[in-house]
Amino acid sequence: MADMKLVVVGAAGRMGQSLIQAIDEVPGAVLSGAVEHPASDKIGKDSGECAGLPANGIIIADDPLPVFAKADGVLDFTTPAATVEFAALAAQARIVHVIGTTGMTGSDDAKVDAAARHARIIQSGNYSMGVIVLGELVKQAARALKAADFDIEVLEMHHKHKVDAPSGTALLLGEAAADGRGIDLDENSVRVRDGQTGARPEGAIGFANLRGGSIVGEHSVLFAGEGETLELAHRATDRQIFSRGAVRAALWGHTRKPGRYSMLDVLGLKV
Repeated sequence: MADMKLVVVGAAGRMGQSLIQAIDEVPGAVLSGAVEHPASDKIGKDSGECAGLPANGIIIADDPLPVFAKADGVLDFTTPAATVEFAALAAQARIVHVIGTTGMTGSDDAKVDAAARHARIIQSGNYSMGVIVLGELVKQAARALKAADFDIEVLEMHHKHKVDAPSGTALLLGEAAADGRGIDLDENSVRVRDGQTGARPEGAIGFANLRGGSIVGEHSVLFAGEGETLELAHRATDRQIFSRGAVRAALWGHTRKPGRYSMLDVLGLKV
């Protein structure tokens, strides 16, 4: 089978550069296009050189439509508004759309669902293999350790440039805990504590968000009981784990039918 032709959107950003590097590393994938917003000063530049690689001849463009038309898939870690537009274009081109964008709303998700009727969309709050396995462990622990006996807290820390909180990974882990408990996360999560908050509600899933320095990503889930605490944790030290996972997800999706998938599907963990 020929190499899968992949487009990176947001190609000049930190994650875009990492994705270009990952495509260069992972067998079976080849970079076929790179896109940036029209105001970027990287338009017209060689995408390989922008990513710290030798020149590859793939020039960063500002119009995704012709680039998508020649591709098999697109890797997208941009913004919610941009992702919704890219999902529609991926549906039009009937290609794979790997989404790592965080901070999306219910309205955004509905538009992505509509696009999945024609595109193969893989979406995850994290593309690290370790984090996805961690989520499954959190779900099992939450199912086994009852709310009356163990409180759940999700802690995360990222670099100072991250703009959304909780992180997509923290929400992924919170969803896993809620799923294990058979509850709705939105109705049972505590995002902010300040002042006289009162006692902790039984069954609540708390979130704590830390920002600083250049930390790639640290996540832990605490199950705090009377006299004992269980901690499940993951620490990322290399941003490339997310990029390589995204490329592998695209390769997995290449032969699938249109629809919406997650990393649980990619790893064969979905029940």
